Amino acid sequence: MGPEAVVLVFVGAVLVLARRQRVAVLDEFCVGVKEGAQAAIQVFPTLLALMTAVAMLQACGVLDGLVRLLQPIAGRLGFPAEALPSALLRPLSGSGSLAVLQEVLQRYGADSTAGRVASVLQSSTETTFYTLSLYFGYVGIKKVGCALPAALAGDVTGMILSALTVHLFF
Repeated sequence: MGPEAVVLVFVGAVLVLARRQRVAVLDEFCVGVKEGAQAAIQVFPTLLALMTAVAMLQACGVLDGLVRLLQPIAGRLGFPAEALPSALLRPLSGSGSLAVLQEVLQRYGADSTAGRVASVLQSSTETTFYTLSLYFGYVGIKKVGCALPAALAGDVTGMILSALTVHLFF
């Protein structure tokens, strides 16, 4: 059974169960769409500001400057300099870090140390600023308190351990 069939069976089961419990499926679906649209409108300004900031950092060369600044430290930690742009963008932007990952894989290869570290990094860290701005913005929290430092500490740990994991297993 392919994935399309699984989705079809799942939707069919939901519809049958809803019918048995006399749930107005279309009405409930419309309520969910309305709530989702309201949530999207509520967080849109925050997301737009975040995406603009990421684009500005890339366009004005701040990212390249940070990579040059952090290369000596990263080298001492065994983190390949080629994967640094991915590590720096990951907390800011999932799509930006995916684009950098693709560039690393094309330039250095999937079996290179940089390719492996960037791949492990991509799956072991979070888009911290995006996630915090989305969730906190949705519920109206203005002060992030300890959430941001804790999340960034987790990202740094993921970055270091991604390099360590690659060095241990490859």
